[in-house]
Amino acid sequence: MFYGIIIYMYREDGGQHNMPHLHAIYGDDEIVVALTGETLEGKIPRNKKKLLDAWIIIHQEELEANWKLLSSGETAFKIKPLR
Repeated sequence: MFYGIIIYMYREDGGQHNMPHLHAIYGDDEIVVALTGETLEGKIPRNKKKLLDAWIIIHQEELEANWKLLSSGETAFKIKPLR
């Protein structure tokens, strides 16, 4: 969580999105974003989306590692927030 944005990943067996992605919540808004930065579903305020995009770029390798862990049934590790 950073700047009020809550980010999470979880294992999706047969899920709706067939690519590595994360979910982010800000207030009453929710967005699903591919690890490439593409919005798959939903929205959050533009300024918060820019922060989320920057965080994804900075932590790309860690996010991909977490996706692999979750996909193999293991537990993901925490990633540092944007400061």
